[in-house]
Amino acid sequence: MADNTASEAKTSNEFWASPDTTELTGASSPTVSADAVDGAKREYDAKPPADAAPAAGAGAPQPADVFHAPPPAVPTQEGPLGIRFDFNDGARVLLPRGQWHVQITDEESGLILFACDADEGWVVSARKYYVRFGIKVWVRGQNQPVLDHTLDLKGREVLLKFPVGTLGDILGWFPYSERFREQHGCMLECVMAENLIDIFRDQYPGIMFSHARAVKIQSPYASYRIGLFFGGNRDCQPIDFRMVGLHRTAGYILGVDPEELPPRLNLKAKRLIAEPYVVMATQSSCQAKYWNNGHGWPQVVEYLKGLGYRVLCIDKSRTVGMNFTWNHIPHGVEDFTGDRPLQERIDVIKDADFFIGLSSGLSWLAWGCRVPVVMISGFTLPICEFKTPYRVHSTHGCMGCWDDITVQFDHRDFFWCPRHKGTERQYECSRLITGRQVINAVERLRKDHSLVAPKERKKQLC
Repeated sequence: MADNTASEAKTSNEFWASPDTTELTGASSPTVSADAVDGAKREYDAKPPADAAPAAGAGAPQPADVFHAPPPAVPTQEGPLGIRFDFNDGARVLLPRGQWHVQITDEESGLILFACDADEGWVVSARKYYVRFGIKVWVRGQNQPVLDHTLDLKGREVLLKFPVGTLGDILGWFPYSERFREQHGCMLECVMAENLIDIFRDQYPGIMFSHARAVKIQSPYASYRIGLFFGGNRDCQPIDFRMVGLHRTAGYILGVDPEELPPRLNLKAKRLIAEPYVVMATQSSCQAKYWNNGHGWPQVVEYLKGLGYRVLCIDKSRTVGMNFTWNHIPHGVEDFTGDRPLQERIDVIKDADFFIGLSSGLSWLAWGCRVPVVMISGFTLPICEFKTPYRVHSTHGCMGCWDDITVQFDHRDFFWCPRHKGTERQYECSRLITGRQVINAVERLRKDHSLVAPKERKKQLC
């Protein structure tokens, strides 16, 4: 039998890499020796997290890790005979010196995922998403297990851990946290960036919130990481996120209904702007996400102002770019840009007649505000984002590279265009989206929502 000792952590283009462990690899029941896992615990404790994939924008300075709350160094649950176990980033078992046989099962299907003999050390599942694991440990030669435990989250302390530096992703993922809490009846804490805690805390009183350096639950029974895992990773997500949609992947990771649901936000502020207005956001974190039609935004702004609307641009920055390419907010908009609290952005968006934006965070915020959204995107497929009848894309050229499972997104390349970079077809996915297309989407929106433009109202009064 092979001697399966702790190995080097896997490296791949994902948010997080697995720690050094003996990992479960199969859906059958091979018997693999885990003898002589000497120093496994020390290596597990000492291994630094893998460098994070950039979340705030390609080329932007990033923290060493998008997530700063690793699982406890020692499993939190005490079993018999000095055995410890928990479900923090998968099923984890730490064995004292002895003569053991370990079995990990999927209790929903009855499949034995892994079985091995071990004298000491770690056994940790490769699968990190929600599985109703069963753990059994025998003293070798005995018929009855000394530990027989099935994961049950009811009344247990559970952590959900979100990467820092993202807005749209977490707005799409977070509602699945509440669905998860209600389904399992657990005591749930969500770890995320403080600016997001500010907009969620009062809307979800059944959930505890903390930022990564002030986690309240120190000995969780289970924890799960919510994120986008690249490189074809199937250990941290049951289905590649590109196949199910950016937000619905959280539902699959947590094992709950993946049907999308907007986040609950505080929409109670008094209206700040008396006149009818439209909000737009035109900036993003890499050039592929932009509307790369040079005539598009000016045509749309001119059209909206011709209807009598005030047009507010709420991007964080007036200008974004790199090297020889810089993107400016459209001429003629009212400049509401700046690094402002998210609640201030919500208070402005919620009373707009509608929102126009890209596949980026502020569009997701508008979705949470229950405002009709016109979304312009060519590099993603419609399945990627939340459903809106007013999503604008072109089918007359290349499109959807982000959701192509044969293509790997390069977070470090601001000018990423995997199929046509350096050719005349670069960014044709959005260059072929015309101003007329977006204006037609706005006209459908106005008809569907019975929106009368300001100048049309004046004519009716006359």
